[in-house]
Amino acid sequence: MTTGTKVTEAQTSKSVKVQWLDRDQSLLAFNKRVLDWAKRPEVPLLERLRYLCIVSSNLDEFFEVRAALYASLSRPLAPLDAIGVEAQNSLSKVAHELVDEQYALYNDVLLPAFAKEGVRILSFNERTLAQHQWVKSFFEREVRPLLLPVGLDPAHPFPQVANKSLNFIVRLSGKDAFGRDNEIAIVKVPRSLPRLIALPEKLCGKRQLFVSISSVIRAHLINLFPGRDVGEFSQFRVTRHSDLSVDEEDVKNLRTALRQGLVHRNYGQALRLEVSSGCSDYLSDFLLEQFELPPSALYRVHGPVNLVRLNQLIDLVNNPKWLFPSYIASYPEQLVSNGSIFDRLQTGDVMIHQPYESFDGVLSFLREAVRDPNVLAIKQTIYRTGADSVLMELLREGVQRGKEVTVVVELKARFDEEANINWAEKLEYIGAQVVYGVVGLKTHAKMLLVSRREGRTIRRYAHLSTGNYNPRTAKLYTDLSHITCDPKITQDVESVFSLLANQSKIPRLNKLMIAPFHLQRSLIDKVEKIALAAAKGVASRIILKMNTLTDEKLMEALVHAGQSGVQIDLIIRGACMLPAQRPGVTDNIRVRSIIGRFLEHSRVFYFCAGNDESMYLSSADWMSRNMLRRVELAWPVEDAAMRRRLMDECLSAYLHDNVDAWNMDAHGHYTRVQPAKPRRSTSSTTQAPKPVKTHGAQSVLMALYASKT
Repeated sequence: MTTGTKVTEAQTSKSVKVQWLDRDQSLLAFNKRVLDWAKRPEVPLLERLRYLCIVSSNLDEFFEVRAALYASLSRPLAPLDAIGVEAQNSLSKVAHELVDEQYALYNDVLLPAFAKEGVRILSFNERTLAQHQWVKSFFEREVRPLLLPVGLDPAHPFPQVANKSLNFIVRLSGKDAFGRDNEIAIVKVPRSLPRLIALPEKLCGKRQLFVSISSVIRAHLINLFPGRDVGEFSQFRVTRHSDLSVDEEDVKNLRTALRQGLVHRNYGQALRLEVSSGCSDYLSDFLLEQFELPPSALYRVHGPVNLVRLNQLIDLVNNPKWLFPSYIASYPEQLVSNGSIFDRLQTGDVMIHQPYESFDGVLSFLREAVRDPNVLAIKQTIYRTGADSVLMELLREGVQRGKEVTVVVELKARFDEEANINWAEKLEYIGAQVVYGVVGLKTHAKMLLVSRREGRTIRRYAHLSTGNYNPRTAKLYTDLSHITCDPKITQDVESVFSLLANQSKIPRLNKLMIAPFHLQRSLIDKVEKIALAAAKGVASRIILKMNTLTDEKLMEALVHAGQSGVQIDLIIRGACMLPAQRPGVTDNIRVRSIIGRFLEHSRVFYFCAGNDESMYLSSADWMSRNMLRRVELAWPVEDAAMRRRLMDECLSAYLHDNVDAWNMDAHGHYTRVQPAKPRRSTSSTTQAPKPVKTHGAQSVLMALYASKT
């Protein structure tokens, strides 16, 4: 699969032109790497299904957000030149290939594997008479009362179809009750209906049998249209543009405007249409016309139009032998004691490596702050915390205990807007100070500040993180939590909170780097400093770990550094527009992606020239939006032992991974790394080949922390 190139070219200071890789092609390539986990026979069966569902969910979001921003796969938002048309067609081709690959894997590999284990999703033709009777009873009792087919005519136009909802289109023959020939009807399937239904044990024997809701409705469509004959029909699903757009400069109350916008989110511009593979051209053309979509936006699928909802099968089967062995995170070793965390921080900073160490360490810090009578104030940013959050309940408790609680809630956290609005209202109602950051910018920085009276002084304690304050995702994402009472860092954090609350001019910071003010410039300066040292013959190294690399100015700085002799390793999980090891251009730059059991989410930046080294953690990826349109933070790790730990666990382990790593070649293609084959001795004595040690970074870290439990 090609990753494409961007039309424009960047110019490095050494006059070597670099053609960046296409971001959207790179995103789809990332999903291909995720899909590889669903293909691996050594991965437990239900986990393989989970990875298949993850890819489907990622593709949904790609169409909902990214496709509309780029130049949608369905139709361009602006006229395209010949190169733009070619890029759009290429992107559409890759997306179709990825979807076809998903369904081939589902039908030809996963379903037979489940059937071999006695787990089946029965189609209409596979059901026995007794099973047919049970399904009919279920339909009449649980499904039919919720369905209201709509026959289309001038008085009944094509109904509003919600984003990603399941629907049926039916072509009828005969005349309706009024003697008319209206032949098209739409059946909307409520989201409240389960997408998979387990058959009772007495109808299953020793197997686990299920039927899909689409199969149930399909078998009884005729019952929904008495007196009419059902001819052609198909399930269908439309994906719509779902990124909320609010003119912040033109609204008096952002929260109210977003609340209103959420009502219309499910009915944005249509971008993709999925239908059954057997859908007739007549019906698919009719739907394309209704949604104003071209043929390239049509996806014919051999199975359910929403693979994401197959996640239900994982919960319904729930067989431990088909899941990853359960992993229980250890409590952070640096906090293992019965004493106060505040006292512990007097002896040095604390670093928590999630999910290998539990997020409970962060909750313990906040819980102690909430219940300590000497704590006067708590300030925290909220980006994605979830609808049900222990952390938010602790903040509410803090208000009730008389603390001054200030919460900066990012209302525009994509797809978390409603949860964040609800939390903002709950906190305001009981007296917390709630602010919404800065107009026109998203507050993506993750920080928590505690002010505590100690004798005659007030000491501040800060928690900074590469990831969200979300206890659920903290079990699934790799992230780093840094807790400190360093007075210079805590003073900087206080200054950032003041900026977010009152937009006053931010003072010169001691140690933190902040976007959109100087984070990008500071990072470029650091890269250029290493490049200058390399040009003078000093051994120099840059290692960067992040989710995405697409900012052109930062990439230009890296290209120049590589051409100056800096050895650069980039560990980029997802989209990366910087081509690696392109002869004469990026020979010294290597790019690898790690896809594992946990989602790689931590951002670690390491710079070294000779004996001079520095390391930073950050909430920001190297993307233009993070550098210019968000409030982001990066902060130094100054403790040498802590830097060694981060180097070992977050950088070196990943550079030596030969199980879950993918390396990029000069064309932007990724190849999964394979362990070297064992070699036989060249001596005359016959010896068995030496075993080759496999090294999956995440597996090694799970074992490491399990040994500490």
